[in-house]
Amino acid sequence: MISAEKPSHSSLDPPQLCLVATIQTIGSEEIHAAITQLATAISARHGTAKKLLLLGVANGGVTLAQRLASRLATLHPPLSTATGTVDISFHRDDIGRHPIPKEFAPTHIPADVHGATIILVDDVLFSGRTVKAALDELFDHGRPAKVELAVLVDRGGRLMPVAADYTGLTLAPAADEKVVVALDANSPNRDSIRIQSSTTVSDD
Repeated sequence: MISAEKPSHSSLDPPQLCLVATIQTIGSEEIHAAITQLATAISARHGTAKKLLLLGVANGGVTLAQRLASRLATLHPPLSTATGTVDISFHRDDIGRHPIPKEFAPTHIPADVHGATIILVDDVLFSGRTVKAALDELFDHGRPAKVELAVLVDRGGRLMPVAADYTGLTLAPAADEKVVVALDANSPNRDSIRIQSSTTVSDD
């Protein structure tokens, strides 16, 4: 069962609903609603902006960033968006335990980072370590004017002082459970989110 609650927000920001899920599997309909919710909140805050850079954190955030750009183009056509990829492989603090895979998406930023407004996009926010690594990689390429964070799922369990500016779904799995997000780039109707038991849960 999914319910909606209002997270705290400043007087300068528009209200944003956050879906709270208590089920073990979430289907495509709920996921698409959450993505639309993210895009709506982004367009409300950046309605007067000329351009946004949506950078998906590889690999889970790449397809989500593309989906958000597509929704934003429909919701607010005057807002120009560009999408890219941020690879965190060389900034992970667990690189000794998790070597860089042979296949990974290299960083691709389609515009100048200096002075840009950037939204980092990821599928799951957990400990905050992935976000910290993404920021390290991003600032290797320049100094943006502002960086925000949009996530499809916030599962709690933060180990670093990190919070998302835009959240689609809030889950509360057990510490030994893993949140698996599958966004099908070719068949969105096959999108799913599963909460499953795992002996090893990565610190996202």
